[in-house]
Amino acid sequence: MKSITVLLAEDHMIVREGLRSLLQAEAGIEVVGEAQNGRQAVQLAKALRPAVVVMDIAMPQLNGLEATRQILKAVPATKVLILSAHSDDAYVEQVIALGAAGYLLKQTSIEDLSKAIREAYAGNKFFSPSIASRLRNPKGKQPDRKERLRKRVPRLTSR
Repeated sequence: MKSITVLLAEDHMIVREGLRSLLQAEAGIEVVGEAQNGRQAVQLAKALRPAVVVMDIAMPQLNGLEATRQILKAVPATKVLILSAHSDDAYVEQVIALGAAGYLLKQTSIEDLSKAIREAYAGNKFFSPSIASRLRNPKGKQPDRKERLRKRVPRLTSR
């Protein structure tokens, strides 16, 4: 089985080293590079062509959003997952608009990160549960009774 190649883009060395150690223990995932700033992430993505980039948003020299945009333009086959402490809807919306494969909060477990990498590699999207819940139900809006019934009962059409 071919390993999923991953580039880690995180400016905090201890976080980057911790992610590398955790991901190295995951079968089928291989960390092929590490970037400590956004510019380096773009350069390494172009050179290494990893299957997945795990990208922090708050990065020096070039923020993670712009680095993501540049990576997806230069290496379209690479999937980018955002791993951030920021859970603001504005960031999530920007990431989705850029075409990233998902958004995980740094409070996530290694199991979720590993699953997100595998899902991104398979061409799917993956979001931390709290973000996924907000995306399914924006602004906490609960569907009214008619909406719930409409979704459950197929509409009959006349001939």
